[in-house]
Amino acid sequence: MELSTCRFELADGIATVTLDRPPVNAQNRRLRDELIRVFDACSDRADVRCVVLTGAGNSFSAGADIKERVGLVQEPGDYIAHNRVTREFFYAPMDCLKPVICAANGPAIGAGFALMLACDILLAGETCWVQMPELDVGLAGGAKFLSEHFSRSAARAMFFTGRRVPAAELYRRGLIEQVTSRDALLPTAMEYAREIAAKSPLAVRQAKRSFNVVESMPYREAYRFEQTITEELSHSEDAKEAQRAFVEKRKPVFKGR
Repeated sequence: MELSTCRFELADGIATVTLDRPPVNAQNRRLRDELIRVFDACSDRADVRCVVLTGAGNSFSAGADIKERVGLVQEPGDYIAHNRVTREFFYAPMDCLKPVICAANGPAIGAGFALMLACDILLAGETCWVQMPELDVGLAGGAKFLSEHFSRSAARAMFFTGRRVPAAELYRRGLIEQVTSRDALLPTAMEYAREIAAKSPLAVRQAKRSFNVVESMPYREAYRFEQTITEELSHSEDAKEAQRAFVEKRKPVFKGR
């Protein structure tokens, strides 16, 4: 697929995906289709070990393109089909087999904040703030995303009022890993990405799979599942190489198998 609303760059096993739909990277159908395709491709590509998602300009994403909503329904089923694509859009970074680092360079509003929360590791520039103004534009999606990360009261207060929350407050609440200056944001994201890319791609892929699966499992069953993953990995060439390298005090050379 030719990309017109985002950019894809690959270097040293790290894919950098940049939302690029001026002026504020609002999410229309084309952007959602492209991002789904990009994350699916990253899952399939052996030369991608980690993904960094960021935005062009001064915004990460202003959320859903409300202009597109006007006249969206032309015949029965149109809105249902639209919602189906929207759901898959948020699942795309979750389902991606490679870890996804969000480097939120500016405001992440509504669906933009939901996209941010769908990533694995969250970083933000100091000018980033988040907001869920869904009720103000006749929408109501996103409560589940908030409930996964905020307390009951905080999630509802944020959703019902639409108040802005600065990146520093997200960091204080433990929702994001780090707040940096605008200039330091991508270099910081790349530091995380390089550390991940240096590890066994097989082990990293299985670790992400484990995180996604155990989220909805009881403690005992979840730990049993993780042990199953560990047992499977123990038979891999990468696991044996990692252990040899540890004993021999050298860097491992992974083959992804």
